[in-house]
Amino acid sequence: MAEEGDVVSKTFRALVERADRKFARVRDFPSYGRAQGQHYFQKVFKAYMRLWKYQQEHRTELVKAGLNRWEIGEIAGRIGQLYFGQYTRTSEARFLVEAYVFYEAILKRRYFEGCKVKDLGVRFKELRFYARFLLVSLILNRTQTVKVVVAKLKALVDDCNANFRETNFKEWKLVVQEIVRFMNADTTFTIASARPFRYSAIFDCHPNSVQYVARFHAKKVLKFRDAILMSYHRNEVKFAELTLDAYRMLQCLEWESSGSFYPKHLAETKENGVVVDYSGTSGLIDMKLVADMTDPTLPPNPRKAILYRPSVTHLIAVMATICEELPPESVILVYLSASGKPSHINASPVESSGGPKRSTKNKLTSHNSLEQNFSSPESHINGKKGSSDYYDDYLWLGSKGNGGSSNLYPGDIIPFTRRPLFLVIDSDSSHAFKAERGEKAALLLSPFRPMFKDPFSADITQNGSQFTFFLTAPLQAFCQMTGFALSDSDIEVLNNAENILSTAFSKWEVILCKSPSLDLVWAQVLSDPFLRRLIIRFIFCRAVLSAFCSSEESEQYVPVCLPQLPNSLSPKAEVVQSSVSQLANHLNVADGFHFDNT
Repeated sequence: MAEEGDVVSKTFRALVERADRKFARVRDFPSYGRAQGQHYFQKVFKAYMRLWKYQQEHRTELVKAGLNRWEIGEIAGRIGQLYFGQYTRTSEARFLVEAYVFYEAILKRRYFEGCKVKDLGVRFKELRFYARFLLVSLILNRTQTVKVVVAKLKALVDDCNANFRETNFKEWKLVVQEIVRFMNADTTFTIASARPFRYSAIFDCHPNSVQYVARFHAKKVLKFRDAILMSYHRNEVKFAELTLDAYRMLQCLEWESSGSFYPKHLAETKENGVVVDYSGTSGLIDMKLVADMTDPTLPPNPRKAILYRPSVTHLIAVMATICEELPPESVILVYLSASGKPSHINASPVESSGGPKRSTKNKLTSHNSLEQNFSSPESHINGKKGSSDYYDDYLWLGSKGNGGSSNLYPGDIIPFTRRPLFLVIDSDSSHAFKAERGEKAALLLSPFRPMFKDPFSADITQNGSQFTFFLTAPLQAFCQMTGFALSDSDIEVLNNAENILSTAFSKWEVILCKSPSLDLVWAQVLSDPFLRRLIIRFIFCRAVLSAFCSSEESEQYVPVCLPQLPNSLSPKAEVVQSSVSQLANHLNVADGFHFDNT
């Protein structure tokens, strides 16, 4: 029997070493590109599944031979890492759910907690597990799970500080601060009744317009398959390498399950009504559970490459790779959120609007906005540049003092317009991108500056970008801009407000589909639900900001699109203004707007 136990133990250790070697090969593979190491991923998955199955079948012998519970947790954690890595490369929801299943099982079975080891290495493994589980739970909107794990992470950091005084845990204290800051900024946590950022067939597919969208046929219809999301601001809200703005855009470009496929809360597992204690030796994780947690009727999500603080050359390399691999008749969305002009750190004023009187005397210095010293503002608004200011405007991707190597110029994007491009620029230098040549691309450009009734809301380091917020959560952005306290509101009031928006968006979709003047650039992407929703929300954002600021200030505070959308949906169009007015009156904030006879 002893010899048999030795054989089992040696076989298990050999499988662990083999799986770890394969894991090391794929861990640092880039998360973009369609064929990046897929062969290796299949091999490492196979190795870990074989290891997992072996430890399940020989659990008793392995425990007798000295197998620790944290070692089982580490194997499950590696499998969770692999699944999450596949999610970042493919954006397939099933991989994200698989990662969640494994991480949740580790938590429930207390693989790390139950051992009570005074081993610093094991404690670091547990800290990393909590951080990875938090990221997966955030993206899946498991708010209750996030709160539970944050509490455990805080307690573990405090325990490590007390028991390992010679070790500095400052970085882990910062991790705790990051997630708490993220939770305070993310409305998913502050507003329980908030609708999902993801595309929901229940809320975002409007019955009155669906027949027009279904019958809409442009001369050329493009499929939305790939996206690049990049946010780069100093001291912006983030967790790990996921910034708040990138997080909102990521969710905005994915499908929401119907809600009946998985629970929102972290529930105790029960059998026959009795809570199951997983602190024993059982290592069973039901890998078939994922079939009950995903919606097979939904189309695939577009692939998304999320770049955290990339260099300019890295961003361009990623864009080149994805454009090169883009299938025919497809469009790529590129979302770039960054400041411009680092040489002008003297802060820019942010408009504070408290009512019908438009006064610019009350202004707040934003910690993150950068002064716009355009040599000729009119030329930028008209989309023209002089030779002297050709290189004056850019996005700044770098640390202080990096110089021109950190500047992303509008001209850097020109080569990629050879492929169909849907470009969203959220920056105080966004309008510089109007002036560039190249093939015709769809452009959504943010205002130079945000506008709020309460100027303290303008700090991007606390709340994220206003323009991005409008594109991803229009009602919440509207309430934030007008100072309407969402968290204290009656749910019925919010539901009625959402219904007002849904009715308006449905009307605007019909107008877009029926418009004879709709440019082909917009027409060829209108059939895609994600891009259509962004276009409609842009129309809403533009109309709201146009009515919230005075006409002489509109060049600074109103977003722009190129090519122009039909005049029938301009900010002054009756069908648009009446909807904004109805929403403002419903929330009792109409005194902050000025409408033209609506």
